[in-house]
Amino acid sequence: MPFTTFIDYLCYEKKYSQHTVTAYRKDLEAFLDFAVSEYQYENVIDVNYGVIRSWIVSLVASGISNRSINRKISSLRTYYKFLLKTKQIEVTPLAQHKALKVAKKLQVPFSEKEITTVLELLDEEEGFEGLRNKLIVELFYSTGMRRAELVQLKLNDLNVAQKTIKVLGKRNKERIIPMLNAVSKTLDLYMKERNALQIITDSEYLLLSSKGVKIYETLVYRVINNYFSKASEKVKKSPHILRHSFATHLLNEGADLNAVKELLGHSSLASTQVYTHNSIAQLKQVYRKSHPRNTK
Repeated sequence: MPFTTFIDYLCYEKKYSQHTVTAYRKDLEAFLDFAVSEYQYENVIDVNYGVIRSWIVSLVASGISNRSINRKISSLRTYYKFLLKTKQIEVTPLAQHKALKVAKKLQVPFSEKEITTVLELLDEEEGFEGLRNKLIVELFYSTGMRRAELVQLKLNDLNVAQKTIKVLGKRNKERIIPMLNAVSKTLDLYMKERNALQIITDSEYLLLSSKGVKIYETLVYRVINNYFSKASEKVKKSPHILRHSFATHLLNEGADLNAVKELLGHSSLASTQVYTHNSIAQLKQVYRKSHPRNTK
């Protein structure tokens, strides 16, 4: 494969997830196929910006969104930076490139009432799966962790005595998140049902299927989508919206932005600031209602 060294760099030096590495590889291979078929290039090291621009035009013509195109170009940009770093090229062909404009997507968080309704529905569930599903919802909402992080949680990541959870985030970066009392109680009930399973294959993992194997991301999505479909009319009902709700509700209650950044596992404050939009909207509403100079 022509990108083997670069892929190894992403895996072992940058410590990107397998999902991210696969996306990079697919983007690079797609561009190489285009460069070979349209311009007879045998190696993308020799490609100029005109070829990249032509690829962008073809992607736009095929109906791919600007957001997806920017992601593909980001993969190319990272590859050419690697070539610069390893002194295989002297100038990146993407030096003057500007990303395509994309419409900002406003993620609408679940309301506190919607989350309470879902937890009340889960209180009526009995048995192993009911408690596991309740624990999934509570972990998402009380920690803001990502879906992949939740799936990978292991028993030894939990410190029941200190009520903390160790989360392994992107690029193998660890963070410690407090465990709420409500989560601790649900965890205790879940573990009793978990220990009663007849066969447990993936014993080191916290969250299992009824067959005793580690849960997977699609199952987690189905759990969240299923229960929140009963409580919310929002278009998007996913684990990420619960993460968004966690951050938004904390900020609404006056939490420090830097503290929320650490809890979410963001590497930069800019990523966390996305969640301030709803907080600002609420502040404006309070301001309009409360300020004495506002026209009633």
